[in-house]
Parts: sequence; structure tokens; C-alpha cells
Amino acid sequence: MSERDACAGTPGTFAPVVDRNRCEARADCVGVCPYDVLEIGRLSAQDKAGMSLLGRLKSAAHKNRQAFVVNPDACDACNLCVDACPEKAITLKPFRLMH
Repeated sequence: MSERDACAGTPGTFAPVVDRNRCEARADCVGVCPYDVLEIGRLSAQDKAGMSLLGRLKSAAHKNRQAFVVNPDACDACNLCVDACPEKAITLKPFRLMH
């Protein structure tokens, strides 16, 4: 059974949320997601404004790059990204409530 087959959720019900203070852009989450929900990108000034001092320092050490949710409607709530994240920076939240 492939990882895609193992995902039994309904797409668009849940979506990952990345904790900006924890993510180190290691891309483990990107590599395991069968639906291309996440990608690594550069933090904007607005992203950094909401972070703690420690989070901003940590992000600077990682070239201001982190995981971003780019395709939330495709998330199947399989938890592969949550399990793969070494920093435990990803949680799944009900997607419809995030809008």
C-alpha cells in the first residue's frame, strides 16, 4: 500500500498548521506529503513579525526559510507531515475553521 493509499481522510477537512517559532525548514514534511500540501519558502516580514525573539533568531540561522502550506484543500489528514517533522512544528487543524 502506498502512502497515498494509507491516507483515509476527506480532502479539505483538515490542514497542517506550521508553528513559525519551531520550524527549521528541514523539509521532511514536504518529502512525505503525497498531496504536495507543503513547500519550503522564505519568511516574509509579516511572518517574522508574529514570531518570538528566539523564533526569529532560529529562523535567521536557517536562512529565513520554513515550511508553508500551499495546497490546504488537498490535505487528506494522514498525519505523515506531523509525524515526519523533527521539530514537532506541525499540527492538523480543521480546515474550514481556518478561513
